[in-house]
Amino acid sequence: GGVLATSDKLVGMSVDYCHTLAAALFNGNFEAVNLIPFSASDNSSFVALNHGEIDVLAGGRIEKRFDFMSSPTFAGFQFSTPFYYGNETASDDVSFFSLATREDDVIFSSFVNCVVLATIHAMENGMGREQGRQMPLVSIFGSDFNWALRDAISYSGSYDQIYSKNFGVVKEEDMGRNTLNDIGGPQIHSFPGISP
Repeated sequence: GGVLATSDKLVGMSVDYCHTLAAALFNGNFEAVNLIPFSASDNSSFVALNHGEIDVLAGGRIEKRFDFMSSPTFAGFQFSTPFYYGNETASDDVSFFSLATREDDVIFSSFVNCVVLATIHAMENGMGREQGRQMPLVSIFGSDFNWALRDAISYSGSYDQIYSKNFGVVKEEDMGRNTLNDIGGPQIHSFPGISP
């Protein structure tokens, strides 16, 4: 997978999500990934994803021009649930960083999103690396992937473990938009570039 991000800490988090995805896909083998760095200053990462040179782009910033088939250059991309939100002011578009996949591979895109959501689920339910085997078995992607989420969390741990590994131990109130909703609902932010 390709890695695109704007800071060393965000790059680290993107790399961790690549390894977490590899653990989920390859029976716990988090090293079964080929990381290719890309510059954030051009579209080379999205070109590589569009042409199938990479399967996943980690740390891809969600932007309208890369979704909704709005660009004749790109076929369209799916973005996972964001794993990092920027802390821009409310009047600015908020940066969302996620795992991007090609829009034409719906099942793989869904699997990638499930892996990101699994780290959030683990945090919400107090499960870390040590409790990774408590993650639910999944059958929706076939019997070869029943243990995928367990393997993912056994490698990476929960969202807060990944966040702390890359940003240090931060008080919840200092995490900004990256604090999970305490009342069990999703975080809801407007998508960048779509606001009037």
